[in-house]
Amino acid sequence: MVLFVIGLGLSDEKDITVKGLEAVQSCERIYLEAYTSILTVGKERLEAFYGRPVTIADREMVESEADVILANADKVNVAFLVVGDPFGATTHTDLVHRATELSIPVVPIHNASIMNAVGCCGLQLYNYGLTISLVFFTDSWKPDSFYDKVAVNTTHGLHTLCLLDIKVKEQSMENLARGRKIYEPPRYMTINTAVTQLLEIADLRSEAAPHATQAYTRDTIAVGLARVGCVDQKIVSGTLADLEAVDFGGPLHSLVLAGTMHFLEAEVVRAFAVDKENFDKHAKVSQH
Repeated sequence: MVLFVIGLGLSDEKDITVKGLEAVQSCERIYLEAYTSILTVGKERLEAFYGRPVTIADREMVESEADVILANADKVNVAFLVVGDPFGATTHTDLVHRATELSIPVVPIHNASIMNAVGCCGLQLYNYGLTISLVFFTDSWKPDSFYDKVAVNTTHGLHTLCLLDIKVKEQSMENLARGRKIYEPPRYMTINTAVTQLLEIADLRSEAAPHATQAYTRDTIAVGLARVGCVDQKIVSGTLADLEAVDFGGPLHSLVLAGTMHFLEAEVVRAFAVDKENFDKHAKVSQH
């Protein structure tokens, strides 16, 4: 039969498309990928809306036990549900590849994701460059490879979408070393944490190469987005220093570093500014 890989959108159980809902209701087994993003509702709400039981698929199951998900998918319909769009993470592409190798037909059903919904902030999608991911720093691990990607975007005047870290069903180093199945509470990176980490790396890079052009500074215009697609969606623009102090509320959060804005982009983004005078002072705006 078919493996359906179905995007759920960004908010709640009703964001699924009609085509996606019909596919789900045709399936014998339904798996919900639950580690690259989250909806604002739990699986119980999904089950009530679909009229079908839903199995949570964590990272270990998807990456190490894909055979469980794909079992008999050549004989019955199986659904793999993904928050956002089905191909927003490499693990989903890997699952599709494995199914194809087993001659299991795969039918993707697309939906909105932050990669296109970010357009709601007023920065046009075709003016974005490389997307970066920001992970939680630790005392001994502060990866900064993202900085070079931002620098490329900045050189070309392009905007940068920053995807912020999610920690779900993660183990501490001690529990991992001892083989104990004890998991840490979920953590979702806030825009405030993202800004703090961005500025920390900017300072380190500036110290290491004081004469180099900086990819961004505390005065770079950015846009913070929280709970995109939800009724309580929040969008605030300003300098990175401005946004560091803004309360964006609950997850999920995303951040955009603005490049050179077309004047129409700037007008829309300015409407979200926490400090319009400061925005006008630091925004890079093109009249063309």
